[in-house]
Amino acid sequence: MKIRSITVFCEPGYPVNRLLLQQVGIFATHAWKLFEEAGFEVQSLRLATPPFGQFVAPIDLPDAVQSYAIEAHADGFEYISLGPAGADPAEWAVIPAALGRSDRVFLSGSLTTPNGELDLANAARCAETIVALAKLEPDGFANLRFCALANVPAYTPFFPAAYAQREQPAFALALQSADLALDCFKQAKSMDEARQSLIDSVNSNAARLEAVGKKLEKMYSYEFKGLDFTLAPHPDQSASIGSALEALGLPAFGPHGSLFGSAFLTSILQQAQYRKVGFNGLMLPVLEDSTLALRAAEGSLSVTELLMFSAVCGAGLDVIPLPGNTTAEEIYPILLDLGALALRLSKPLTARLMPIPGKHAGDLTTFDFGYFANSRVMPLRSQKLTGLMTGSEKIKLPKRESQG
Repeated sequence: MKIRSITVFCEPGYPVNRLLLQQVGIFATHAWKLFEEAGFEVQSLRLATPPFGQFVAPIDLPDAVQSYAIEAHADGFEYISLGPAGADPAEWAVIPAALGRSDRVFLSGSLTTPNGELDLANAARCAETIVALAKLEPDGFANLRFCALANVPAYTPFFPAAYAQREQPAFALALQSADLALDCFKQAKSMDEARQSLIDSVNSNAARLEAVGKKLEKMYSYEFKGLDFTLAPHPDQSASIGSALEALGLPAFGPHGSLFGSAFLTSILQQAQYRKVGFNGLMLPVLEDSTLALRAAEGSLSVTELLMFSAVCGAGLDVIPLPGNTTAEEIYPILLDLGALALRLSKPLTARLMPIPGKHAGDLTTFDFGYFANSRVMPLRSQKLTGLMTGSEKIKLPKRESQG
């Protein structure tokens, strides 16, 4: 298990408040040191701000992105999230130009409102943004730094979803812990033993992490928001969440039985006892997991199935390679489905979709990126919507109430 990110939340504004940035940079560097001394490898320090529309005019966003990339990196932050676009169309329109300025900065866009509504106009804008970003780089890589948010609260430490509220500085940990599940499940003799073994492992590691987090909280008066123990994988086979699920007895992740396995694994995190923030579920990023990438290439795992698994998983649709000619009209229905699940089930979900220019369904991906496992471009069963579903309304989708 590793700490994927120590994510610090604050509001340096624009022009950037250099003194605040230096202060949180000192904190983050010290936090890295203390967590490493406690026996945890830290992969990155990251900074997340409130939604960018709260502190910078859309026309100035490209310059703000460049400024943050330079100044935050100088203070030790590898990546920066400037939060989601809101209801202003101008905020959405400038995202491609802004992300073209730096590969260190992440942005997102909200499909849902705080009132539990699905914003049809924002879903359309998000689909258009994904298509525009795909054209920025030959491999469509800019979409790695953008996602759609549905019902995602502030202080989620995973990128690109991370954003802050306008409060004092705070911090949270995003963990890369799929290897814990794989190790526990390989050694278990029953489902109950697998469950208890992983609960014990999570609780044990969480207690050590929380001890350091609370120490930092007391030293700096920065609120420790908690841990996101979402079972995030890595392309290395020993850290594959797909392999962990198959260790339960699935011949291959994707067909029937996979939904049960996903629900079982997610329920374990819900039973573990620690200070929770963010998703705290099962992450299924196709291109970041060697087994998921293989199953997608074999055709046993589809976009439709991944969307179905989102009903019981943690993070939604993540780094899914799509045909380069995918249109905004084809992406829009997927985002509506994702938003509907998030609102009706009262859970946070995201979509990070990656159309790859020049690639067709079934083509091999050729990413040269250490955190990706190459796969095949996944076919998309989506068609252009017409009529009432293409409006610009905000649709109320109340939380599903339990029956009986």
